[in-house]
Amino acid sequence: MVGFSMYASNLILPQLLQLPEETGYGLGQDMLHMGLWMMPGGFCMMALSVAGAKVSHAKGPKTTLALGAIVIAIGYVSSTLLMGSALGVLIAVCIINGGVGLAYGAMPALIMGSVPVSETGSANAFNTLMRSIGTSVSAAVVGVVLAQMTTDFGGIALPSEAGFRTGLLIGAGVAALAAVIALCIPGRASRDAEEHLEHPERFDEEGAAIA
Repeated sequence: MVGFSMYASNLILPQLLQLPEETGYGLGQDMLHMGLWMMPGGFCMMALSVAGAKVSHAKGPKTTLALGAIVIAIGYVSSTLLMGSALGVLIAVCIINGGVGLAYGAMPALIMGSVPVSETGSANAFNTLMRSIGTSVSAAVVGVVLAQMTTDFGGIALPSEAGFRTGLLIGAGVAALAAVIALCIPGRASRDAEEHLEHPERFDEEGAAIA
């Protein structure tokens, strides 16, 4: 879910920035300036990942993951209100990417705290696979939305403003769903795995507690 919501913004906002202003909603940026407007989002992602580590240490990675998904959802909702200017898009990108930094930083810690030590490599690999599936599904869904909701511009079919708003709201909904899923993650497995790390002599080779 987080992979889906992260990638949707990367598909929608660059196109919005580059469409001609004559469309009434495009922002008329060339590719170079589009990249510069999007670039601060990467810095926000790096900065928030550091803050996320502190939140995970204090409240646990489950809380950080849910918080990151909520921030992503807020970013998408705000983008529907700020999409009228390049500066507004930049603000929305920073909010969304900040949430991604929180969520993506929490995932490995949450996984490693929820499985036996011998399974951490395969568990993180599976997480990477699921993120890739999320981004692939996002590309397909957003692509269909933008391809179906078009407007005629000089005989050329372009994604309409309604199509962009629909795609952004889908991203917000998926991010909200990700937050709900994160909050439903049981805490017991995490506590058992933490004890496993601190006291491995209390567990057998399969990770089960020794009576």
